[in-house]
Amino acid sequence: MKTPGILSISIFILFFSCKKDSFITSSDARVTISADTLKYDTVFTTTGTITQSFKIINENDQKLRLSSVKLMGGNSSSFKINVDGIVGPQVSNIDIEAKDSVYVFVSVSINQSAANLPFIIRDSIGVSYNGKDRLLQLEAWGQNAHFFRNKHISANEVWNNDLPYVILGSLIVDANKTLTINKGCRVFVHADAPVIVDGTLLINGLKDTIDRVNFRGDRLDDPYKDFPAGWPGIYFSENSKDNIFNYAVIKNAYQAIALQDPSPNVNPKLVLNECIIDNAYDAGIITINSSIRARNCLVSNCGKNLVLAKGGDYQFTHCTVASISNSYILHRNPVLFVSNYILVNNSPITANLNAVFSNCIFWGENGLVDNEVIIAKSGSTTFNVNFDYNLWKVQTPPANIIATQVINNMAPEFDSINISKHYYNFRLKDTSPAINKGTNAGITIDLDGLARPVGLPDLGCYEKH
Repeated sequence: MKTPGILSISIFILFFSCKKDSFITSSDARVTISADTLKYDTVFTTTGTITQSFKIINENDQKLRLSSVKLMGGNSSSFKINVDGIVGPQVSNIDIEAKDSVYVFVSVSINQSAANLPFIIRDSIGVSYNGKDRLLQLEAWGQNAHFFRNKHISANEVWNNDLPYVILGSLIVDANKTLTINKGCRVFVHADAPVIVDGTLLINGLKDTIDRVNFRGDRLDDPYKDFPAGWPGIYFSENSKDNIFNYAVIKNAYQAIALQDPSPNVNPKLVLNECIIDNAYDAGIITINSSIRARNCLVSNCGKNLVLAKGGDYQFTHCTVASISNSYILHRNPVLFVSNYILVNNSPITANLNAVFSNCIFWGENGLVDNEVIIAKSGSTTFNVNFDYNLWKVQTPPANIIATQVINNMAPEFDSINISKHYYNFRLKDTSPAINKGTNAGITIDLDGLARPVGLPDLGCYEKH
């Protein structure tokens, strides 16, 4: 009487045992990888090795065979892998028992003496099974620097030039707090890391090249080191106030400087003294009803160099705003656009506009633009736009402005331009029509920190010496 039951139990045990010993081959097999990214956030001050690990977990009731666990960078990678005791860069045919797992150990070894070592070293690990491929990302810090990930300036803070600063995630200066960046600091910003200023940003660079404060992307390897849009840029919110940049160099951003709304106090939202803004993909400076005082600044080779929209209060003195079409950015937009409105649902929203441009150069070459200065007006709000002693490239003079002593359509004769080598020297030749054509604006130095004459200065950011 008991024989059939015993036989049934035996068959069940045999079936279950066979199931456990067989391999699951479906691409829908349940596999968990315990991390999607390994980040090595230790600063590598000396050559050394740091190891982390992750697990590959077989969630199924059958065995699973991993066809490979592969370090995608191969033998040339700074990373090394070890899968269940077997050294990579590729380990094949790894069997994982049902409801079991294997460990993958990942080490990184970085040679600090290597030339052109990037700040961020990346690779990935490919995990393949049952015709399915999955990736785990690897990220390590390559150079000795101050590394900040999603950095909040929640109390007044000062950065000094002891090591470079690398920004990952974002840098946010909280409202009513001040970040002061002193001479010689180099700030390298990752591709997805905006700099957002709700409070105050003070930059205290000095005239010597080594003492200027530099912002740029964190890719230092060719060809990426010179690409525009390497990082988002610096954004000043409606709460930001009293920002001052002295001898700052801001390169290769998407929108290098963006300002929204007037300052909450009577001061300009941003003061730019002897600054360079270069190679921004979308805009060098873009504002929406804000306020700037700029002196001896160069805004060069940006998708849209200078955009001042929906009114505001602006004063640009001894500035050079110029674009030469090149393989990075085709010059298709005017170097200066000023308006007292923006369109919202095709309806203009206006604000008061006061803008003065003195002793400036507005120029573009090799592009698609005939009028490098565009002034747009809508409605009846206050609209004061003055150009005093400037040189510009314009076929159709803008309306609704006051223009005094403007040199029209005479090339400024910049010192030297080599488009194929991406070399641009916007100083003036001896034969430039901009020499001695300015008016005394009380500015005693130029962008190089060299003296301007008491009498007739040159137009633009550089004085010919």
